[in-house]
Parts: sequence; structure tokens; C-alpha cells
Amino acid sequence: MVDAEVFPLRRAVPAIVIGAMAASSILLLPMGGAAVLTAGLCLLPLGWYAFSVPYRWLAWFFGTALLLPPLPLPGGDTGLHPSVMLAALGVLAGISRVDRWRIRWTPAHTALIALVFAMTVSLGFAALYSGLAIAVASAARVALFLIGVYVFFTSAEGPDSMPAPAARRMTRALFWIALAATAFGCIDFVYQLPAPAGYEPQFLWLQSGVYRRAQGLFYEASTLGNFSAFFLVAAMVASAEPRSRRMFSTVALWCGSAVFSAALLLSFSRASIICAALAVATLAILERRRWQQKRGLIALAILIPVASGVFALALPEVAGAYWARVGHTLDRVFIAPGSVLSGRLESWGTLAGFMAEHPWQTLFGIGYKTLPYTEYLGRRVIADNMYLSLLVETGLLGLAALVALNAAILVTCWRAMRRGSFYGKWLFCFWIGEVVQMLTGDILTYWRVLPVYFWVLAQAAKDAYADSDAHFIS
Repeated sequence: MVDAEVFPLRRAVPAIVIGAMAASSILLLPMGGAAVLTAGLCLLPLGWYAFSVPYRWLAWFFGTALLLPPLPLPGGDTGLHPSVMLAALGVLAGISRVDRWRIRWTPAHTALIALVFAMTVSLGFAALYSGLAIAVASAARVALFLIGVYVFFTSAEGPDSMPAPAARRMTRALFWIALAATAFGCIDFVYQLPAPAGYEPQFLWLQSGVYRRAQGLFYEASTLGNFSAFFLVAAMVASAEPRSRRMFSTVALWCGSAVFSAALLLSFSRASIICAALAVATLAILERRRWQQKRGLIALAILIPVASGVFALALPEVAGAYWARVGHTLDRVFIAPGSVLSGRLESWGTLAGFMAEHPWQTLFGIGYKTLPYTEYLGRRVIADNMYLSLLVETGLLGLAALVALNAAILVTCWRAMRRGSFYGKWLFCFWIGEVVQMLTGDILTYWRVLPVYFWVLAQAAKDAYADSDAHFIS
């Protein structure tokens, strides 16, 4: 029996208050409102559980961002996402532990701050050229990008900085979360499940019908493709490590390689496939001596046709359309590049004409993420080019900050990799491909997966500057 003095009544007060409010809401509110209030009250203890311990909210945030669909509520292109609330909880946790903040001033920190500054400054021009409503929407997109930036800062040297064993556990958890998310993307394509609250209309025309490309719980197929490429590279990098240092088990590596490859193919994102291919080629160069000794290149050369054969046997109609698309791309890349690039050349031409006619506006930008919504250029334009869109939207400062960020990530990861960091090698290989994929995609808008990338960057930065105590701000 629990002694009353050992367990005082005051500890039960929160539970009593929550129960009383939930019970009274049934009498005072309509059924729908009572259900929402009761659900919110029941989530309060879970919120406190995530809030009370450093970096616990990160695990909840990653799982929610990657495994849950948007809520069926108005807001943005896809609807509100529950992970935003967990991100707000993480910010509150960081504020409550302000004494534990120690920021190590690295090139990655500087570049991220410069990029956020350029985006924020451009909001004034968004209001000037496109109106207050579009400027508010642009501010919301800056806030979504800031989630990933905050994850980097708090995970690098902030309150949510993890010791190495905890970081390894988080990495393994992320791997299995990613495996579940991409597996659902494959199931979503095969069975054409109902789309989430909002999605980009990207379809595949076959003789048997019209099918939505694999996107899983994300807004568009290219996000799933990019995310699959990221963890496929993780599996390849882990496979190249000595068995005693491998981050993942053999079973996890085999399952991950199969599922991530399948999701990458079924997303039909050519840019993501090129990203993955460049990353694996970079890894092959880095590991050329070890792979030659272990005959890893021969195994990889065998694995590719085997995977292609399995894909053709499992989904013959889809595989036929896939290889036909590849053949069309190779045949017409020089004859009709506009059709190969899915209309991007026309959009790029429109932006080039605008920049030539308005050099001063190009210098300062017209507002972050306004191109797909504003009529200021005469029509709405989807740039599908991170460099070009940032130049037009955030000006020369934004483009310079993006280039600096790419360089800082590669330098940081290279330095970490030279010190034996798994995270440094993983992100270095992947970001080589990511720099190229930015030519055909707005990668910085993938706000649900960017925090994962920046968390890995934070681990690489910790490994890269582990023995340096200079340039700290606390």
C-alpha cells in the first residue's frame, strides 16, 4: 500500500483537473467539440513526457513527421500537420533550458543563419509585390524551413545534443521509421490508397489505367524519392563499414536496401535516382580500395540487374513503362530537352526573361516561395530549380547563402569523415547528389524530411569539431 505522505495528494491534482474538465466538456460543449477537447487533454501528459527530458521530443517529432498524414483541416497546400505542434513543443523545451545552449560557430551555422536571414528579408518584398495574403503564406513556409534549422542548432551543441550511444539509438530508430514510411509508399502505389489531405497531381499513364505515382504520406512523389535515396545511401555507407562498426544489423540493411530501392523506383523521380546514383558513385570512389579487397563492386554489379529483374517480374507493366521512360529520356535529351525536363525549360525561360528586364528586383528578390502563387510575373511559375527560384525570390543574398550552405555541408562532412564519422560519410555522399538534384527540384521545401537531414548534419558537425573549443557562444 502506498503511504499518503510518500505519494501526496498534490501529485494527483493534474489528473483530477484533466478528468473533471473532460467530463464537464460533455455537458457544456457539442459532441464534436467535447471530443476534440478531451483528446487534447489526454495528450497533455504525453506532451509533458516529451517536454521533460532533453531530445525526447525529437523522437516523437521524427515519427510524427514521417509516419502521419496531414490533418483534414484547411491550411497550406496539404493541410495542417500534427508534427508542427511537436516542433513548437521542442522550441518551448529549448527556451526552458536556455542555460544549456552552447553554439559552436561553424561554417554550417553561419550559412544557415545567412539563408534564414535572406528568406526573412524577402518577406517584405513579397508583401510589396504580391500582397499581404501571399506574404503571410511565405512567412509560414519560412517558419517550416526554420524547423529543420532549429533541429540542427539544438542537436549540434544545444539542449538536445545527444551522447554517442543515444545518437546511435536514434539513428537506428530513424532507419526503421524511414523503412515503414517508404514501405507504405510502395503499398500506396500498388493498391492506390486514398491520397492524404493534399497532394501534387503526379500520375502514370498505363494501358490498364491512370495511377498516382508513389508518394506515401508526403505531398509529392519527389519527396518520397529524395527521402528514399537518403536512407538508401545510409544503408550503402553502413554496408561499407567494417562489420564491428556497422550502424545497422544485416537484416536491417537487406530490408532497407530492398524497400528504399523499390520506393525510389516507384516514385518515378528521375532526379532522385540521379542523386542516389551520384551518392553511390561517390561512396565507391571513397571506398575503392576496401571494396576491391572485399569484391564489393562485383557484388554491387550483380545486385543491380537482380533488383531490376525482380522489379520487372513483380510489376511488369510498371517496369515496361519505366524503361520506356528512360529510353525516351535518352533519345530526346538533346533533340527535345523541354519534353524531357517536363516543361522546366519554359519556366526557366520565363524567369530568365524577368531577370533580364528587372535586374534590381532580381538583386533583392520578390519574396520567398511566391513564384507558384503570385501573378506578378504575368503568370504563376513553378521553377523546379532551387538555385534559380532562390535567386528570383530572395535575391543574390539568398543564392549566395544556398551555395555557401552546400559548401559548408560538404566541408563539415568531409572533415567528420576524415575522423571516421559514419554521419559525415553518409551526408557527404548524399549531399553530392543533392547539390545536383537542386537543379531540378525545390529541395528546401521538403520541410518534413529536412529536419532529419539536418539532424544528421548536426551529428557530423559534432564529430568534425569534437576537439575544437573555439568560437563558442553560450
